[in-house]
Amino acid sequence: MSFPSRSVLAAPAALPERREMRPIGDRWFPAERPGRSRDPISPGASPLRPAAGGSVERSAAVGINGELIDELDASRGLRSREAEAESYVEAILENLRRAGVHQKDKGDRIAFTSLKPWPGELVCAEGRYPEGDPDSPTERRAAIFIGPEYGTVQRADLVAAAREAAEAGFDVVIACAFNFDAHASEFHRLGRVPVLQARMNPDLHMADALKAGGGNLFTIFGEPDVKIHDDGATLRVELKGVDIFKPSLGEVASSEPDEIACWFIDTDYNEESFFVRHAYFPAADLPYKTIRTTLKAEIDEDAWESLKATVSRPFARPKSGRIAVKVINHLGDEVMKVFGV
Repeated sequence: MSFPSRSVLAAPAALPERREMRPIGDRWFPAERPGRSRDPISPGASPLRPAAGGSVERSAAVGINGELIDELDASRGLRSREAEAESYVEAILENLRRAGVHQKDKGDRIAFTSLKPWPGELVCAEGRYPEGDPDSPTERRAAIFIGPEYGTVQRADLVAAAREAAEAGFDVVIACAFNFDAHASEFHRLGRVPVLQARMNPDLHMADALKAGGGNLFTIFGEPDVKIHDDGATLRVELKGVDIFKPSLGEVASSEPDEIACWFIDTDYNEESFFVRHAYFPAADLPYKTIRTTLKAEIDEDAWESLKATVSRPFARPKSGRIAVKVINHLGDEVMKVFGV
């Protein structure tokens, strides 16, 4: 029996040369040799460039305006999260500076005379606005808190921002966010510092492309003024109005119930989801008259009129021990308040 010689099993002399690889985007490419540059992202401009002596040195990547950026982000065409966050806050502040904060009545608009960055943990800007008599107004300092671009502001965020504002001597906190959770909606003051919750228009997700200052971009909707009637085995809820901050007066005033578009009750709130179990429309005469005419059906007049009530129908005590009341105004802004019963 014969065996092949060792020379037959020897590796070929011309094996492919092992080359170093480097990531670019989501793919791997061979690392370029000194003196050559074939970067698939930007031909002729590799981040590895040969030095004069033939060794390889690293050069800094720069953005379109000459700013230094991370090399890997540059290869992917991305910006750092810090830069994106700064751009988002700057765009929101620019729109807030021009548009101000709106409420239902045009005379209750908060117009800033100045708005500048503030070096705080949660408070990102200081705004100044006049309060009181237009002929001799008092200047107030507002601490501006801006919520996340995608997310919900929690009650703990507002408490921390209000504490920071109180320590810095601010008169009021204006919290701007796309969404507030249910417990955050109940928080309106910390000591002497009132907290105003300004809901941001979803159009501000495109703040960079938005014409600054257009429309009702920041709106404040106050706390519902609610009274609960205990009838023993059953409960009833009475909506008296909504408490709204009046910057011209420097105080909170209550609006009339007929200024509310609709309000809902979750008669057994589980602190997770709001279920509409009662619905009322105190200021919606014409739309529902049109619907009634369009249906051309027999309608219980008493049931129909009860939809416009400001006092709810009786309902059993909740097993959870909580009810929630949600109020929506004519601009589509909403506020919810939770009650223990």
